[in-house]
Parts: sequence; C-alpha cells; structure tokens
Amino acid sequence: MELKWTDTLDIAIELDEAHPDVDPQYIRFTDLHRWVTELEGFNDDPERSNEKILEAIQMTWIEEKD
Repeated sequence: MELKWTDTLDIAIELDEAHPDVDPQYIRFTDLHRWVTELEGFNDDPERSNEKILEAIQMTWIEEKD
C-alpha cells in the first residue's frame, strides 16, 4: 500500500502497529514526522508535511487507540 500525507487513518493504523507502546497524545511532532516517513509504503515528499497534517495524524492515532 502506498501512503501519502493525506492518508491519516491508514498512517495512524500503521503507526499503532509499529509503535504499540507509545501514547500518541504525548508524541513530539518531530518524532511523528520521522516515524511516518519511515513507514513501509510511505511514498510522499517529506517536505509536504506541516503542523496541521501531523496534528490530524496524531488525533486519528489517539482515536484508534481508544
């Protein structure tokens, strides 16, 4: 599966599987950005990310955890 920054749900699921012990509520955006770009299947420009996109991914990940 090819992931883009706009695939927030798929990214959140992949992050939860890759980092099951992490509470996404307390993650730094710098770490989140790095983890997203390191996901297998991530194929987007790392520079296209911004705070709004990272926040959307974080909020989706928090919802998936619950």
